[in-house]
Amino acid sequence: MKEGAQLARVEAGHRYEVFHTDCPARDVVDHVTSRWGIWVLISLRSNDLRFYELRDSIQGISEKMLAQTLRALVKDGLVRRDVEPTTPPQVTYGLTEFGQEIGEPLTDLFNRITQRLPSRSPG
Repeated sequence: MKEGAQLARVEAGHRYEVFHTDCPARDVVDHVTSRWGIWVLISLRSNDLRFYELRDSIQGISEKMLAQTLRALVKDGLVRRDVEPTTPPQVTYGLTEFGQEIGEPLTDLFNRITQRLPSRSPG
């Protein structure tokens, strides 16, 4: 079973008013650039992960914040939530096509930043 909304493509020539507070695109940008949103998208760039795998891959995130972030990204259509009908249900998260598109420049940004940072000796 798959859950999640997909944002409909905008008609040619129609643009969102991104500087207006009620613009739906603004909410998506806020979720992507939130403290944890970017880390969830980067963590899912290579493969789908279960909740606990995501939690373990993003050091410092609480279960509450991970759940809230995933809920927002699923609602925005960036992350898909696959539920296996087992007992207990197995839930796996992965990027939608839209999430992959958004995740590519974020991964590029992350790679550029980490390549430019000075080397740190192990502490």
